[in-house]
Amino acid sequence: MSETTDFLIVGGGSCGLHASGRNSGVLHAGFYYTADSLKARFSRDGNRELTEYCLERGLRINRCGKLVVARSEGEQAALEELFRRARTNGVEVERLGEGETARLEPTARTVGEALYSPTTSTVEPREVVASLARDAAGRGVEIRTGEAYLGREGDRAILTSRGRVSAGYLVNAAGLYADRVARDFGFASGHRILPFKGLYLYPAGDGRAPRMHVYPVPALDYPFLGVHWTATVDGRTKIGPTAIPALWREHYKGLANFRPRELVEIGMREADLWLRDSFGFRRLAWQEIQKRSKRRLVSRARELAPEATASGPWRWGSPGVRAQLLDLRTRRLEMDFRTEGDALSFHILNAVSPAFTCAFPFARHVADEIEALVERVPKTVPAPMLEGSG
Repeated sequence: MSETTDFLIVGGGSCGLHASGRNSGVLHAGFYYTADSLKARFSRDGNRELTEYCLERGLRINRCGKLVVARSEGEQAALEELFRRARTNGVEVERLGEGETARLEPTARTVGEALYSPTTSTVEPREVVASLARDAAGRGVEIRTGEAYLGREGDRAILTSRGRVSAGYLVNAAGLYADRVARDFGFASGHRILPFKGLYLYPAGDGRAPRMHVYPVPALDYPFLGVHWTATVDGRTKIGPTAIPALWREHYKGLANFRPRELVEIGMREADLWLRDSFGFRRLAWQEIQKRSKRRLVSRARELAPEATASGPWRWGSPGVRAQLLDLRTRRLEMDFRTEGDALSFHILNAVSPAFTCAFPFARHVADEIEALVERVPKTVPAPMLEGSG
């Protein structure tokens, strides 16, 4: 079978089964990132646009705001740097003293100043993904679920589990498999996906929990934001996440989706990072593995909100896997968006947090990059139509 459509999306069993549907749902404001990063460019506008989208579509949104609290005086310098980045990036952030922090969020505590972000909120990711899928279908986009990408066939075709598809232009947004697809097209030669498992804890019953997000001051050289309290879209709470090195790409739970070749490949890579202690991987991995203890995770969270309580035992929520790109040459994680492409295909290799927040401006950026690549093709060559695969 060979076919062509105006715009085709090929994917898994449903929309939002992996990163898009399993993320925290937090719409970040954009003050963590340096002004020269794509994350800084897209977070502020993405927060505003996705908030407006949810309000227009009647989707659930909890406009709760966020506190970043200090656990010691030694964290004030990093807090000051976050405030400076917020001003540089044009993000609304307020400084609060200890008393103001306690009045705004009675369960939280800060040592010295805290930062308050009024535009940080929470949505339900799968609701947003489902709404976007309906919008796409309404514009004539064909979305095929349960159809796997199997490989490349020639310059302008791919092989899927349902047959051959002629692709005028291919966009690879395959997340955990983005590097594998990209290599079929001559890209990502110096990069590989390194998966990290994220877990949240939920209280079994109601208690006295923060009404807003409460985050620690992050270590600015650390790739993750640390254990925090997240206010959910329905006004409840969860704590986490972990960022435990996973042993295969879809290493969500137990031996589900187990792939021996991935275990060997990823396990050997993580062992190399551990032995060389690249980018402090040994400390990072050990700290994250320890968070698999509920007691330790709750203890870390209560450093931020010591007055918070929960009734009943804590339970693990559905896990997610972060598709983090590793630079094989430097043995360091890529911490910003990274894409590669040419006049035939475009590959989104790294789109980690806050990619969900950044989705709308990042999508425009990708479209602009593709347009620039296609325009470089000599005018004697017919301009390809656009098709997607991800």
